Amino acid sequence: MGNDRQKHMTSIGGQAVLEGVMMLGPANRAVAVRKPDGEIIVDTQANNMLVTRWKLKKIPLIRGVISFFDSIIIGVKATMFSAEFVDLEPDDPEAEPSGFDRFLEKTFGDKLISVIMWLSVVLALIFGVALFMLFPTMVAGFVKNLFTNHTFITFPSGFAAACENVVGNRVFLNVLEAVARLAILLAYMTLISKLKDMQRVFEYHGAEHKTIACYEAGEDLTVENVKKHTRFHPRCGTSFLLIVMVVSVFFFAFLQWSDVWTRMGMRLLLLPLVAGVSYELIKLAGKSKNGCVAWLTKPGLWLQKLTTREPDESQIEVAVASLKAVMPDNKEEDKW
Repeated sequence: MGNDRQKHMTSIGGQAVLEGVMMLGPANRAVAVRKPDGEIIVDTQANNMLVTRWKLKKIPLIRGVISFFDSIIIGVKATMFSAEFVDLEPDDPEAEPSGFDRFLEKTFGDKLISVIMWLSVVLALIFGVALFMLFPTMVAGFVKNLFTNHTFITFPSGFAAACENVVGNRVFLNVLEAVARLAILLAYMTLISKLKDMQRVFEYHGAEHKTIACYEAGEDLTVENVKKHTRFHPRCGTSFLLIVMVVSVFFFAFLQWSDVWTRMGMRLLLLPLVAGVSYELIKLAGKSKNGCVAWLTKPGLWLQKLTTREPDESQIEVAVASLKAVMPDNKEEDKW
């Protein structure tokens, strides 16, 4: 994995996009994309984030919630930019647009792609909350009803009484819910890691991590130097997702099991707090050299084995171009 000792704890982060990498620096953000003809195009813009504009950068918990929405907005814009240079679905010159296609084009015009992209993000967020936060609660509620209310099956009286004592216990239900949530996350990550279309995105994800690790080690940003470093990073969004899962288990454990719908509503209300605490933990993981913290971040690094791949040299070149575009001249301006 190379020498990944941090000589400089950078605040720079990023994400993989279509055939490229987005890097977010202290003052600017940049998207570097490899065009079909091999040219690397870099789009650099001022980093006008909500958390900075609203002067919330130093307020714990609140900054985490705002930064989460910032990352979504910036990520969508970066993906939309990269999509302009990638031929995702070549047009059939003989194909006639459907009536629905013509309606959408007439209604939204040049903004159609943006509308589709943002709609996809909204649907993805709803799907994510439902799948990872609400569905495990329904699973635990189903098991509770199965054994305590005899909703579906009637058990012998002695066995039923023993099951009610166990399944009706709040600790058991919380553990069951946590196991279901983590199992769903792992199954989902494993599934998308097998998709052929995601492989190159995961390779650019690996390139992003390796490039940042090289920069943090104080080495020149060359392809050969970057190749030596690990593709796993403690500040990765994959690790953040796992931390959200773990933090949610802790907070949700204090909720009573009155009924499933009330419990799901309480989960939605607690999501901002969970996101805020998770952000503070990921910040701690990114800058702490404490052995205990390093041990706690291991599961997130293991999970990145599913969401990153080793990049080739051309992908590293793109990541390097993106990082160089946001590096400040003075490293004192770039502290994590």
